Amino acid sequence: MRPKERRDGGQKDLFRARLDQIVDMSHPLPKLAATIDWDFLEQRFGAVYADVPGRPPLPTRLMAGLAILKHMHDLSDEALCDRWIENPYFQLFCGEEFFQHKLTFDRSSLTRWRQRMGEEKLVALVQESLAVATRTGAAQPSDFSKIIVDTTVQEKAVAFPTDAKLMHRARERLVRLAKRHGVALRQSYERIGKHALIAHQRYAHARQFNRANKALRKLRTFLGRVERDIARRIKGDEGLRDIFRRPLYLAERVREQRHKQRGKKVYSLHAPEVQCIGKGKAHRPYEFGVKVSVATTLHASKGGQFVTHVKAIPGAPYDGHTLAVVIPEMEQQIGATIKRLVADRGYRGHNAPETHKFRVFISGQRRRVTEQIKRELRRRSAVEPVIGHLKADHRMGRNHLAHTAGDAANAVLAAAGYNFRRLLKWLALLCAFLLRFLCPAERSENHPIVA
Repeated sequence: MRPKERRDGGQKDLFRARLDQIVDMSHPLPKLAATIDWDFLEQRFGAVYADVPGRPPLPTRLMAGLAILKHMHDLSDEALCDRWIENPYFQLFCGEEFFQHKLTFDRSSLTRWRQRMGEEKLVALVQESLAVATRTGAAQPSDFSKIIVDTTVQEKAVAFPTDAKLMHRARERLVRLAKRHGVALRQSYERIGKHALIAHQRYAHARQFNRANKALRKLRTFLGRVERDIARRIKGDEGLRDIFRRPLYLAERVREQRHKQRGKKVYSLHAPEVQCIGKGKAHRPYEFGVKVSVATTLHASKGGQFVTHVKAIPGAPYDGHTLAVVIPEMEQQIGATIKRLVADRGYRGHNAPETHKFRVFISGQRRRVTEQIKRELRRRSAVEPVIGHLKADHRMGRNHLAHTAGDAANAVLAAAGYNFRRLLKWLALLCAFLLRFLCPAERSENHPIVA
């Protein structure tokens, strides 16, 4: 069943206060809510639902507004629920007419809504943010024809992986699952396994690697014994085999992989999709997450530098091999043709489409470079502070959403939150400019200058 969308009926209630009478309507957040085309978002997000009998889902403006506020102010789902009850501006932004003293939704509804929408539908929030930027004068359509593109790593909320920790955790998960389903094990190795892990960490810290490797072999042996014990106990029981199939598979991969092994490895048991990516940073040689492509405008608009496209790219591909996917999606998203794209040297040998092959310019390039293009190449590093803000202020620095779908959704929502945050500051600047323009006239009328 499609959601029942809210419309402001202008009704009054004797026992409840209308939000538009409580808040300051000249505040940037109500102004931002008035400039957003909620009908467009309702049409895009409503296409997910079907007109069949059942309980109607929550209104689109409520859920889309919560997603924007969450990433615009860097809030967790729990903190967002707490702020929503306290803040009448948040409630007005989400389409409420009267002040609500209790939540009109459940915290888990945010998770289910994100999973239902997915990356394909959530892109509409980024599109609408760029449309609002053009409607409010924060950006011009011509600003989106020249783009800077770069890649970064969106880290997952996982502990730093070591072989000892992974094997110890895999054994603990198997033992806990066996207890839950009544599978009696010969031995759990809970006490001596913990002692072996502590010994390994102490020996490794003291650089006594022979002793550390001996403790590591003990942990590997304990894990293998628990695996074989569970396999014997569940033999012939299809129900238990289905329950233990994936945990045993992950435990086997953790037990078999080695420190210097090449190829795909397991770096987290609760998020096996995590990849190890090295970007050549001295302070952080390896990051564990997913590679993300970020594109921004080449020149800062009046409202700032907006993010035009973001996409999580699993598999850690070479930077230059991401343009074949990124450029067509970017043009479809912004509704304009890219005239020039600037990238760093990591994009050498790129696979951009044939129509855009000669529109991509790499830092340090000498051929086909005019004086204007030289000046634009110096602007390439302007994407770095944008990536820094996405990570530090809009929840891209540490992703808590599960699976590869969560990686993609978090990257898109972070870009939408960043753009709407820029628009919020732009509207606040416009309000301050108007007040400064009007206040001198009021002061001259109220307090005339005496000669």
